[in-house]
Formats: sequence, structure tokens, C-alpha cells
Amino acid sequence: MIIRYRYVLRVSLRYDKGTIIVDGMVHVPYTVFDPKINRYRALAMHYPAIVEYLKASRIDYEDHVLDLIPIKKVSSRLLLRDYQSRALRRWLDSGMKGCIVLPTGSGKTMIGIKAIESVSLASLVVVPTLDLVEQWVSSLADAFSISREEIGVIGGGEDRLKAITVITYDSAYIRAPSIGNRFALLVFDEVHHLPAQGYRSIAELMAAPYRLGLTATVEREDGLHQDIPMLLGAGVVFSVSAGELAEKRYLARFTIERRYVRLTEEEMDEYRRNYELYMNCLDALGIEHGLNGFRRLIMLSNRNRMAREALLARNKALSIALNSSAKIEELREILAEYNGAKMIIFTQHNDQAYRVSREFLIPLITHNTGKDERTDILRGFRDGTYRAIVTSKVLDEGIDVPDAELGVILSGTGSSREFVQRLGRLLRPKDGKSALLIEIVSRETREMLMSSKRKRSVRVRKG
Repeated sequence: MIIRYRYVLRVSLRYDKGTIIVDGMVHVPYTVFDPKINRYRALAMHYPAIVEYLKASRIDYEDHVLDLIPIKKVSSRLLLRDYQSRALRRWLDSGMKGCIVLPTGSGKTMIGIKAIESVSLASLVVVPTLDLVEQWVSSLADAFSISREEIGVIGGGEDRLKAITVITYDSAYIRAPSIGNRFALLVFDEVHHLPAQGYRSIAELMAAPYRLGLTATVEREDGLHQDIPMLLGAGVVFSVSAGELAEKRYLARFTIERRYVRLTEEEMDEYRRNYELYMNCLDALGIEHGLNGFRRLIMLSNRNRMAREALLARNKALSIALNSSAKIEELREILAEYNGAKMIIFTQHNDQAYRVSREFLIPLITHNTGKDERTDILRGFRDGTYRAIVTSKVLDEGIDVPDAELGVILSGTGSSREFVQRLGRLLRPKDGKSALLIEIVSRETREMLMSSKRKRSVRVRKG
């Protein structure tokens, strides 16, 4: 694709392995001088800004950057709900850049498909798991009434580049320099993964002028979500909460219930001993309490014995709180109370998930569960063969989970993203039925603070 604008000076732009080379001794924003080639060079993501600067400065330039894969015009008969239409409109009005935040089960994929239709140029969909590759390929083929073979797939042994391609984050990280000028639109599903070290280079090394991020909650515990506006060209352009969609009956109404349990005397003694050791070490090391202090402790633990002891003590105390024996007894009562309900039990660690599976003869899904076994379990859960399943984090995102009406968080982190994703597993409309999410929390432990922290995003937010 060659674009010429005739102004005063002359510059040529071309793509080179994830960068834009400016041929012409004119310094433009975002570029640095590369003495090896005697030219200015910039990360490919700055391509739109460089073009905008050249136009505004009335500098004559030739544009050889994009080499888009030819695409036949695509159209779908998808009808968006009102909030989906508003979300798409906000993204279009922001220059086809930015992030849309919608709860799990609210149809983010449909918005992505309509975005591809709106741009109608070569588009790359980036997803975190192979399961999501499969789901996107099926959804795209159905929506555009095309064969699956007409959609490209890169990842999991597949390497098929097409005008509409679905790729894993891992594969995109490797391939970005070589395909970074072949697409006009990037769709990042579960975009909260993008700012991570490594994955962020996918956005940096691609010249695509149009970018869409989709997620249920954009926040990251490490704060790197603050880089999303830079990587996408805009920040959150539309956001709506599960509560608001439930009020409008797009999602099931839901209740969040917290049930407290007490540690045994022995568990509490061990918990306090380890937690006090952790706090004393922080004070001795001069490290502030809180998240920033904890991050500093992790960095220091590589070379400081006391920091390592503090970290081990903190993890031990938390493990005691999360895996208390009273939680198993409370779960026993919940299983009896809601006998027959379709239930997903969430745990933080595999050990606890295995214990629940053994004690209550409930099918188990972890990262160690093979794909065929996992498919069989989810099929059984869908058709009612199994009324309950237990999982340790693997169902939080990236896997299509059958409807459930009851969720039990036996243990988890303080992450609001994790909480929203787990809640979202229950929120598909259920003929007027409400969903219930029960947290089991150990009293007089840090888990109480974690429980409050992770629910901070479950509020009604205006779109």
C-alpha cells in the first residue's frame, strides 16, 4: 500500500522487523537515530502518530509501511444489544482505538466481530488460550458465513495466515516482527494480558492503526494496566458492570454471600506465629506494609535471607487461612443445602481442589487435566450428569463453561479480575432465576481483607 502526500519536504516510511524506518533526514516524534543505517527508527506502534505528524507538518512523504493481506468484504447478520451497540459506537468514535470492559457472558466476542466488519480490512485476533482460538474461529465462521479454513490460525501447531487470523499471545509474541505490517486491526481478547513483560511487544512491534481490547476487568495487581492506553492508542472507551446488566435482565440477577468460618485453635496459633514473623521481618528490613512493600520484599528475597524467611512465613500463614479444615465442613453444609443445584467450586490451589474431589466425589478440572478429560467433564456438567465440578483457577478465563447457578469460592486471591471472572461463570440468563456466589472466608485472618479487596469492581458503572 503506497500513499503519497505532496507538501514541502520528502520522507519515506517503511516497515522493518517491528519498527518504522524514516528515510529522509527529518526528525519526527517517537524516533531515535540508528547510526547503523544512518536513519531514524521508531517502534511500529507509533506509525499512526508519525503519519499524523507528517501531515500536520506538511512534510511530503511516501508510505510503504502497510502490506495488508487482501480481504473480501465481510458482513454478518449479528444484532447487537443496546449496550453492545453503544460500546462499538464509543470505540468507532475514538478513532477505532481503545478498550471495552464488559462482564463475562455479556457478548464481548460479538463486539469484536462487528469491529472487524466495520473496519473491513485485514484483522488479527489475539487470545490467551487454544480454547479461545477454537471459540473465536467458530464464532467468526458462523457470523460471516464462511468456512473455518478461510480463517487463519497460528498456535497449537497451526500456522495458517489469512486476512482474518486468530493467534495466541505466545505465538504473536514470536511472530509480531514478521507479520506486524500485515493487519490493519488488532483485537486483543482478555487484553489485561497485553501489558505483561514480553506480551506488550506484540502491540509495540505491530503497525496496525486500529486496536480493540476486550476484557471483563482491565485492572492488574502489578499496576501495568496503566500502560494499556499507550499500547492500544486509547484507554477504556466503554465500561458497564455486571450489576447494571443484571438489572436490565441481560445477565442473571445475582447475590454475593460471604460465610465466615473459624480456624481451629492449632491452625490459629500457627497462623499468628507465621504472620507475626512476616510483619516483624518487614519492620526489621524497613519495608512498608502494603502492596508496594510486598513487591519490594519479593525483589529483595533473591539475595536477603530474612526477606526469604518473611516471604515463606507470609505464604504459610495465607495457606493456613485459605485451606482451613472448617472450610471443608462449611462446603459440606452448602452441598447439602443446595442439593441438586448446578455448582462450580473454585479454589486457589490444586491440593485443596483434589481434597474436595476425593472427599465429595466431585469431578475435578485443573491445569493438569487433559483436554479430552476436561471436555468430557464439561459435557457431563452441561447435560446434568454432574451437578458440581471443582476447579483451581483453570476455568477463570479462556474456556467456555456451561451455565451454573451457584458458585462457591473456597479460596482465591485479592484480585478483582479473578473475582469478576468467577462471578461471570454464573451470570448467563436463566429464565428469571437468580445466581448465587458464596465466599467462604476464615475469620481473623488476612483473607477477610482479600475478600473485600477483590469485590471492589463489582459495582454498577455507567457506560
